[in-house]
Amino acid sequence: MDDRLPAHLEVAGLIRIVDSQGGFASVLHKGERDAGTILILTIYRGEPVTLYERMPQLDGSRPFIAAKRQNPENPTELSEYVARRTSQDPDIWVIEADIADPERFIASIAR
Repeated sequence: MDDRLPAHLEVAGLIRIVDSQGGFASVLHKGERDAGTILILTIYRGEPVTLYERMPQLDGSRPFIAAKRQNPENPTELSEYVARRTSQDPDIWVIEADIADPERFIASIAR
């Protein structure tokens, strides 16, 4: 039995946490209701965007890991990557979170 929250509940919780910390979050791509992978794009005041994704670890944990960072020399590369991921796997959820200190935010939601 899997003790993970359904993806739609986790997404709703993430959005509420961002809101409670004075940020703004929105769903850019709605994925599979119960088991979709969640990607979080973090942005803040013109800083390069970072894409976080849950990555399974050998100990069974699934922390969010910085999977990709925006390349200032090729600003469309990250959006093209996300577009490829969503076309290959329509079950993916893509959340954009505009929040101060994105790394602290990600660390606060880690399990």
